[in-house]
Amino acid sequence: MPSPVLVLPGLLEDADAFEPQLASLREVTTCEVADLTRGDSIGKLAEDALAQAPQGPLAVAGHSMGGYVALEMVRRWPARVERLALLNTHARPDSAESTENRRRLMALAERDFPGVIQALTPKLLAPAHQGDPGMTGTLSEMALGAGKEAFLRQERAIIGRIDSRPGLGAIRCPTLVVAGREDQIMPVEWLEELARGIPGARLEVIEGCGHMASLEKPREVAQLLRRWLET
Repeated sequence: MPSPVLVLPGLLEDADAFEPQLASLREVTTCEVADLTRGDSIGKLAEDALAQAPQGPLAVAGHSMGGYVALEMVRRWPARVERLALLNTHARPDSAESTENRRRLMALAERDFPGVIQALTPKLLAPAHQGDPGMTGTLSEMALGAGKEAFLRQERAIIGRIDSRPGLGAIRCPTLVVAGREDQIMPVEWLEELARGIPGARLEVIEGCGHMASLEKPREVAQLLRRWLET
């Protein structure tokens, strides 16, 4: 049996973002989705994730913010991470512009958290998917379920993350990097940079896909993760 899979969700996400992938992975191994809503630093979120994981080697798959946590895990506990999948994420620190935008959203959240969800949703999906009520409904439900305080903690963690690029060359486990061609938040060139930095990493670019690859192209992502786990 392959190693247990630990899925690390992104900002305001939970297991609902990964249902088709979880169903596929659970055909061959155990699979857990970490709760990343309680810490306000990437280091604390990595500790929380490890505490929720089964003992022994893990196959760790992180989406967006979860990718930052995955990189922290493999940096601190490389013996625990047997395989690594990084979806719609990158290794750079927060830019000054991004931090400013995050702080504006945090201020808005204090007054109008549903307004934050409304502002974020169009940026998460490729243009062809922005009117899909199933996708937008899932995004809204996950965000409301996480709540304002979790959002504020997660944004503080994202703002404070380190530059992970200098440590990419030390990663020795089989690594999959998945990009969305139409990702407005994390462009393909950032994912290309990430894949180039990790020895032997395989980059897969999904066409017609934005930031939420697991929702927008569920079958393709499930197939990629299954292949990553079994080969």
